[in-house]
Amino acid sequence: MLNFPKGKKLAFVYNVRHVYPDSDDPSTFNEADFDDQETIDSIVSHLKNLGLDVLPIEANTQAEPILIDNKTEIGFVLNYSEEVFKSEPKTYMAEVLERVGLPFSGCFYKTQKIIINKGEMKRLLLIEGVSTLPYQVFEDAKENLDSQLRFPLIVKPIARGSSAGITNKSIVNNNEELSRQVKFVLDTFNEPALVEPFIEGREFSVGMLGNPPEIFPIIEPLHDKLPKDFYHIDSMEVKWKVEDELGVDYFKIPADTGNDLKSNIENLCRATWNTLEIRDFCRIDLRINQKNNIIYVLDVNSPPGLIPPEISTTSYFPMAAKVKGYNYEDLLSKIIDAGLSRYQ
Repeated sequence: MLNFPKGKKLAFVYNVRHVYPDSDDPSTFNEADFDDQETIDSIVSHLKNLGLDVLPIEANTQAEPILIDNKTEIGFVLNYSEEVFKSEPKTYMAEVLERVGLPFSGCFYKTQKIIINKGEMKRLLLIEGVSTLPYQVFEDAKENLDSQLRFPLIVKPIARGSSAGITNKSIVNNNEELSRQVKFVLDTFNEPALVEPFIEGREFSVGMLGNPPEIFPIIEPLHDKLPKDFYHIDSMEVKWKVEDELGVDYFKIPADTGNDLKSNIENLCRATWNTLEIRDFCRIDLRINQKNNIIYVLDVNSPPGLIPPEISTTSYFPMAAKVKGYNYEDLLSKIIDAGLSRYQ
């Protein structure tokens, strides 16, 4: 039963996508992290089904004045946005919400700023002894590769989710390919490129919810189902084409891990949660090196995608929650309760 402040509104903050991501069209990459209006409308409908008075707010440059104007009426903010879109310089919603002084779901700005920057996140994890791959941040395509890094490598934008900018071309095998792909990231996103070893092996995704967190059933994408010319990564081609075509058949959930591997994955996720001071909910992506069976944290998704099942059956977090035994509105209720309990 949702324990929401009586007579108060739930502010729901989100980003709207205006162009559907296309792995062949870099001009569509910048809004890959956002959601279609249909998805936002559906989430709002589910929130209203919980008996909530919902105030939807798009996370653009007008969000802060709207929050200030409605501050006395807002009991809690469900923060489903990472950034204030079209802001200059780039601003994150957690920063805005802390400045306005409203209780909200998810990580505080200090943590969110680290998680969004993959290089900073990995630096902190490595300092604390949490297993993640070595890396190098490139701000210029002409920079020399660290001698400790060996090909093949994978090149990613440093501050993007939803596989934005990660394509089959992101795996590079020599300096020429590395420079080309780093330049592509720099030009497309106007942000540094993160480079790390590309390792072959199984990949897992783990949802976490609550304080302390419960761990959802482990998701494993079945890479063997990919077309033969696709690298076994969660690329844009896979996320925005193959996953929709294959649906839930592309995933094994719970993954076949056995007790020892399951325990190791869960312990690594808890260590990541504690090191980064994550709050309420997130999804952590990991990969195991098939050569030495070492598990590495690849990325932290905060907030994770929350696409309702009537829109997509392959949104990882709701998909894992369903296997855990939570329907979609149970999930929304638990996320809100987790955040509220921290402030109460």
